Amino acid sequence: MCCSFLRSALLGLPLSVLASSIALAQSGPAADGPDVVDGQVTSLGAVRVTADTPALAAPGFPSTAVNIPIERVEATINAVDVEDAAKYLPSIFIRKRNYGDTQPVLATRTWGVNSSARTLVYIDDIPISALVANNNTIGAPRWGITSPDAIDHIDMLYGPFSAAYAGNSMGGVMRIVTKMPDKTEVTIKQTEAVQSFDLYGTHGNYSTSQTTLTAGGRNGDLGWFFGANAANSFSQPLSMITGTSTPAGTSGTVPALNKLGQVANVYGAGGLLHTRMLDLNGKLTYDITPQWRATYLVGYWSNHGESGVDSYLTNASGATTYGKMAGFASNTYDLSAHHLMQALSLKSDTKGDYDGSFVLTHYDFLKDRQWSPAGVVSGTDFTTNGRLASYDGTQWTTVDATGFWRPQGYGGAHEVSIGAHADQYELNNPTSNLADWQDPSSRTTLYSSGRGKTQTQALWIQDAWQLAPAWLLTLGGRYEWWKASDGYNYSGKTAVSQPEEKADAFSPKATLQWSVTPDWRVTGSLAKAVRFPTVGELYQLVSTGSTYSVPNPDLRPETVRSGELAVEHAIDQGLLRLSLFQENTRQALISQTSTLPNVAVPVTYVMNVGELRNRGVELVAQKDNVLVKGVELSGSITFVDSTILSNDSFVSSAGTTSQGKHAPYVPRWRATAVATYRPDEAWAFTLAGRYSGKQYSTLDNTDNTAHVFGAFDSFRVFDLRAHYQINDHLAASFGVDNFTNEKYYLYHPFPQRTYMADLKLSL
Repeated sequence: MCCSFLRSALLGLPLSVLASSIALAQSGPAADGPDVVDGQVTSLGAVRVTADTPALAAPGFPSTAVNIPIERVEATINAVDVEDAAKYLPSIFIRKRNYGDTQPVLATRTWGVNSSARTLVYIDDIPISALVANNNTIGAPRWGITSPDAIDHIDMLYGPFSAAYAGNSMGGVMRIVTKMPDKTEVTIKQTEAVQSFDLYGTHGNYSTSQTTLTAGGRNGDLGWFFGANAANSFSQPLSMITGTSTPAGTSGTVPALNKLGQVANVYGAGGLLHTRMLDLNGKLTYDITPQWRATYLVGYWSNHGESGVDSYLTNASGATTYGKMAGFASNTYDLSAHHLMQALSLKSDTKGDYDGSFVLTHYDFLKDRQWSPAGVVSGTDFTTNGRLASYDGTQWTTVDATGFWRPQGYGGAHEVSIGAHADQYELNNPTSNLADWQDPSSRTTLYSSGRGKTQTQALWIQDAWQLAPAWLLTLGGRYEWWKASDGYNYSGKTAVSQPEEKADAFSPKATLQWSVTPDWRVTGSLAKAVRFPTVGELYQLVSTGSTYSVPNPDLRPETVRSGELAVEHAIDQGLLRLSLFQENTRQALISQTSTLPNVAVPVTYVMNVGELRNRGVELVAQKDNVLVKGVELSGSITFVDSTILSNDSFVSSAGTTSQGKHAPYVPRWRATAVATYRPDEAWAFTLAGRYSGKQYSTLDNTDNTAHVFGAFDSFRVFDLRAHYQINDHLAASFGVDNFTNEKYYLYHPFPQRTYMADLKLSL
């Protein structure tokens, strides 16, 4: 089975990814010595002229890995939020709708923007992936728990090829490592941005102001770091308010279609969000001994905001009206959230036969509420009553213990790692009726509720075995036990206690790396990964406008079999990488929105899709000093053929099929390109671009109408940045994101041309 899988992966399409760093090493052999007779030089020996040979960095992870240091981010990327730092990584797309967005999902080469639970994101040892759901809302990683200036570097690990990570790593693992200075450092940074937006009847400039402070240092055995980040942001419209007709007695409706080509006239814009965010983060380390270090990390995030609307409708007298359209009510809301993350770790670095680590983490939605009016009455007035949706008490806890054994000592042929993992994810999502929608304390009765828990325990083992100087074999396996419990749903007058579900699975891993020469390496990887349903997929019951998300407590785990063949070549001051990859997913957990027979409103539900196949090719290139000293070029091209092989459970009122169709949210083509010119040590000028092909958001690929609200368009976005290191203490930057003013939708209207500038003082 493994052989046939690898064969199909090789015949498929394929190309992968990238590398962390390139080292120039390996001096050539010494020149022959001169001939000497009676102490006199009679002739010179043969003289060899040699140059350094580029060499690949030693692999630190089975299969493909990429590293981006903060110095490159500061010089080349208009980074306002943490997730901005990763936006030019190969095959990576982060769905960020606006500055301070709370819903930026990480998409990888085989999974799209609706697959938050198919990647893992860590800040140091803390998982910030919200594995309570697998969607674009509560499922997005909690990026706001730190700030860009707290980052030291980011590692991106592609695929589920390490036994140390759960099956949620099928798309990859992003590790954000924060700073820990050896001497006292203080930085202050001010960032300003303004977006010029023009769509339908909405025209305006939307600004963001952000202040960041960091401080860190070391005093003997104690190291410390503190960061604070405050942002005040105004977003472009995040949604459009649409309907199939013109409201009675009004004018101003803009004729339009939806993504299916059906009438969806535009009445106005919604989701004009004003947010005020504060992030506080800290890190303390204590060297108990020269080999053992204890670390405590803490992050606190708060967010307060108000969303407004912009109506295009007017009544007979010319006054603005909402035309009694309910969408104006659901797009008008206030929100308030306070989150706390904490982690405690104990790690050793003996560089001897044994090492170990223990990590305990906890993430808590101390408060997370959003409230809005229940409907529209006349003119621009809302009903007095409303609803409050809450995630208060949603939380997760993880525990990891890892041991390392080196039978032949440090640097020997074997390094065996073994670990144990446990986690619990808890969702609490009631929606209450409010007597006064502007007063969240005026709760009356329960409108709906979804809650429950999932728990996972796992044991894993992995051996990195240096078979020979040129051959490294990594074998591993992970066994997991999963349980879902305490599931409860309430809607209207119906309450259901959902049944307990259990499952277990074993996931083997294997990677073989062959260093053909110092500058050529071939890596082949095979892995099985199992992703268990999230508590949100099982039990969440919410409404978004007129669309209802319904729970499915009978979901089965999805199983992935992945393969990758990567060829890396180090060139002078650069790197080339070509990868072939294939991933087959059985019982894939896919969210689908459709109008079901005998159901009056659109319904979103999660189903098990029989089998998906993603196979593709990725080419990555990077080189410094191209033709002219100081010119740095990097880029990637990814092609993915993502096909639904079988799906007997698909239901469509139109009688369409999903078999043979392209999987949702996975574009066929992606590309990135970054060009930086450094004329001297002070200046850096960057032009960067990202491309994504058309995406489908339906299983039967019936959403073929582009450039309308709800569509998932192809896009070409280009960014500019100029960075000036004025002196050792002061740096300034100016940039333009989307300077060609590309107008596109990824369901939401995405940002148009945005100007930004920052000034950073380092002490």
